[in-house]
Amino acid sequence: MIAERGPGRFKILDIVAGALAVLALVACSGPATDRIDMMPVPEVFEEGTIDPFVTAPDFDPPELTEVFYATDRKPGTDQQGRLRYLNERGNAIRLGVAQVEPNDPRLTWQDARSISRLRSLGGGFPIRFTGATDFGILDRSATEFFSPKVVQEGGAPANEVFAGKINAWLAKTKRKHVYIYVHGFQVIFENPTLVATELWHFLGYQGAFVAFAWPSTPSRFAYLRDLDTAVGYARHLRILIEYLAEETDAEQIHLVGYSMGGRIVLRALKQLALMHHDLETEEIRRKLRIGHVVLAASDMDREVARMFLADGILEVPEHLTVYMSSRDRVLGVARFLTQRKRLGQMWAEGALSPEVAKYLYKREADLSVVYVTDAEGSTEGHGHAYFRDSPWVSSDILMSFAYGLLPADRGLVRTAEGAPTWAFPEDYVARLRNVLIEVNPEYREAVERAGGSS
Repeated sequence: MIAERGPGRFKILDIVAGALAVLALVACSGPATDRIDMMPVPEVFEEGTIDPFVTAPDFDPPELTEVFYATDRKPGTDQQGRLRYLNERGNAIRLGVAQVEPNDPRLTWQDARSISRLRSLGGGFPIRFTGATDFGILDRSATEFFSPKVVQEGGAPANEVFAGKINAWLAKTKRKHVYIYVHGFQVIFENPTLVATELWHFLGYQGAFVAFAWPSTPSRFAYLRDLDTAVGYARHLRILIEYLAEETDAEQIHLVGYSMGGRIVLRALKQLALMHHDLETEEIRRKLRIGHVVLAASDMDREVARMFLADGILEVPEHLTVYMSSRDRVLGVARFLTQRKRLGQMWAEGALSPEVAKYLYKREADLSVVYVTDAEGSTEGHGHAYFRDSPWVSSDILMSFAYGLLPADRGLVRTAEGAPTWAFPEDYVARLRNVLIEVNPEYREAVERAGGSS
């Protein structure tokens, strides 16, 4: 025990250091890498009747895809002189496109549309980051501490180039939506571009996907370092949302915040709520065009999140979904470190207070709380990355983005009779397929051609 080592403060330091080491080992996205295996096929697509690629635009060239990014990391170069973004703060938003290819040079993205939907495929479908094209700094993100020469570097203003490319892609797709992925802590720049690519892949490349790559740090003590960044750099996400709403043709802007990225998303929503507090809800939503916001495995103090709700964040998006798990080991360590319950952790049985339950009932049209522990694959690994690991949860998130369906409409059920929280029933996938066949004429026609139903 500590008494044998001296003052109690040393034991506290040892415990914290140990917890940080554990947190580093179970970090959000594993080791730093420029490649990943694509997530399992969302189960709603597995039978093949519902094909997300039926109206997907083609890429040119077919072996390469470009995913949009916005980053406030400091730019640099690698040993070959190629652009790389560092694990340091850049203090302004840089806009660009990242190039992503199948890891096997013999394959194209057309192959990926077939192969990646085979759940029996052993190691998934590997994809890799191969480069980035930087358009420059989003001028509205630069402060007085920034040199005007740096902001004006290059040719056409970055905001015009970026918006033009987004609008060009939106013109090719049936769904004129923009999606923003906000990653968790301890990852390098390449990771969010790859995750954004796989999410976009299973949306059938409808709309435009933007990876918001904030300057997290792949360090053993990244958790403490990244906490401060996540607090202060939410400003940049808020600016990005405002820019996309004002300068692109996006009809709606959706966000998914993962782990510590959920903290950034909520802070950005809070800033927008306070800035527009004098407007009616309909006017705020019409101006900002924020559609569905998803928080998965959210590493944020639950009580602080309540304060954000009190500040009016639900007036900003059309809907907010908070996914919770009772078997998320990463959030368990975060709770130990902070001594605060995390937003992504389920309430213990019977712990939902009457006041919170009343609030959830009252705001059901704007806020959903979904328990994922019973969803297939949600406890894989450390039970933290279920938005990718669980083919049920990924189905739920992607279809809520695609069709704006509320929990009951997606086939979820209440956790108990009359409860304000939702869960995945055993027949969830069949329920969701039947809903999609009803809401999407193309899926319905495919079923009729096959001579049956889901």
